[in-house]
Amino acid sequence: MTTTPAPKPAAAAGGRAGMKKELPEKFRSYKHVWVFIELERGHVHPVSWELMGEGRKLADKLGVQLAGVVLGGAGEDTRAAVQECYAYGADVAYLVESPVLADYRNEPYSRCMMELVNKFQPEILLLGATTLGRDLAGSVATTLATGLTADCTELAVDADGSLAATRPTFGGSLLCTIYTLNFRPQMATVRPRVFSMPERQEGKSGPVIEYEFKMIEDEIVTKLLQFIPDRDSNKSNLAYADVVVAGGLGLGSAENYQLVKDLAKALGAEWGGSRPLVQRGWIPADRQIGQTGKTIRPKLYIAAGISGAIQHRVGVEGADLILAINTDKNAPIMDFAHIGLITDAVRFLPALAKEVRQRIAPNTRSRLVG
Repeated sequence: MTTTPAPKPAAAAGGRAGMKKELPEKFRSYKHVWVFIELERGHVHPVSWELMGEGRKLADKLGVQLAGVVLGGAGEDTRAAVQECYAYGADVAYLVESPVLADYRNEPYSRCMMELVNKFQPEILLLGATTLGRDLAGSVATTLATGLTADCTELAVDADGSLAATRPTFGGSLLCTIYTLNFRPQMATVRPRVFSMPERQEGKSGPVIEYEFKMIEDEIVTKLLQFIPDRDSNKSNLAYADVVVAGGLGLGSAENYQLVKDLAKALGAEWGGSRPLVQRGWIPADRQIGQTGKTIRPKLYIAAGISGAIQHRVGVEGADLILAINTDKNAPIMDFAHIGLITDAVRFLPALAKEVRQRIAPNTRSRLVG
């Protein structure tokens, strides 16, 4: 008599529990946390220092060093950026000065970062999710054949030392945590203002590791002929405003959106809105707040007629105080707002703006006269 063995149960599809981390031998020497310092035309993008603050936490958890990586043309601005790395928590800085790095171009920057990673072997590499950072990160990750998690809202170190990078997915309806288990470096980009700015520490210094980049201009296909600043860009200062007033579809019409601007003007605040308003042409794209727009961390955020879906939430939950004005007491925004007003924003905003003008204007005039 023969018996047929019972079939083995099928492995569950997906899920990290079913995956085994077996880091190849060639990656086991990769250590330390790196932050790419975005230096462009003499100015460091603030997101670099925000990432240094978060990188410090990751490095401390892993028991490794935090490094700032500065690429640029030779000069005082490049050297000054290196020194600033220590003020924001770096243990060491990597410096590459070369004429071909004076202005950002993908080809030399990508090759330089690839050479640095292959030589010094960081286990984590963080970049800002800016126009420049996204371009560089994608190119470097592809060239190194490693994983890249884009537009992260949270970074952490798992129990086994892996980078846990969380980001919205499925159109912003869910948050997922992504791991790069078997490749190094583990790469992630983070948008400006997702993390708070760390406290600057004066007087700190540390070692600077200089690397000679031998690429020459003749090897680069792309040429910079002229730099023309975009006069229409960065008109809004949403990401770094102390007070922001925003509107959503609950306002009912494009005409009613003017009430948001009126209140913002009375408060001396910036104004913005949710994605549906951009899609309908009520506000320009650079005024959009949320996962696919601007991330903000104001002291006060006033949301009028905004339901507060998760893609909006991840863009505003860093605010110190969130005041939500909505007729729907069950709107998602009421779950994370500090203060919720169940009322019609179209009726409430003019009254609030009038009260603000009466209370603020006399004081302002007194200060100006005095």
